[in-house]
This record gives sequence, structure tokens and C-alpha cells, in this order.
Amino acid sequence: MKFISALIAASAAFAAPAFANLDLAKKNACMACHGVDKKVVGPAYQDVAKKYAGQKDAAATLAKSIKAGGSGKWGPIPMPAQAALSDADANTLAAWILAGAK
Repeated sequence: MKFISALIAASAAFAAPAFANLDLAKKNACMACHGVDKKVVGPAYQDVAKKYAGQKDAAATLAKSIKAGGSGKWGPIPMPAQAALSDADANTLAAWILAGAK
């Protein structure tokens, strides 16, 4: 019985981050401009993941872009900076996005 309880707890621990990262994106208004699989104002997160796929420092680059904002990578509309976002949250969002926002 202890094994089953531990297995359920472990499963929940691995499932929770995906929901937590979507919640983090919603909490920080990211979803107002981005969709997981559809362009809104900015690119879909799955398109971002494809663009950065295989790049050596993709997570660090994306986390920096999330915090600093930017323009020109995806068109003329600038992405506002998320300067108040902690480095840990920016890294979490970047990793989630690069994993296909799943």
C-alpha cells in the first residue's frame, strides 16, 4: 500500500509542473498575447519552441527575452518586458515553452 501511495504522489509531482507553468503564464498575463498552439498577438508557444529547437542556450536566451521584452523577432509588435518576474519564474516559463508548452 505504501508503494501505491508513493507512486501516486510521484505521478502528481510530475504532472503538477505543466499545470503550474500554464498557471504561471496566465498569472503573468502571458496568455493575453500568446496561445499554446495558436498565434494571438505574439507567436504561439509551440512555434517559439520550434524556432529555438536545438539552440545551445535557448532556455537562457528565452528567459532573458521574457524579462527584457523585445521586438523584431516575430514581427513589428513589441513584447513588453516582464521585469518584475523573478529569474526563477522566467526560467520556468522558458523551459515550459521550449518543451512545447505542454
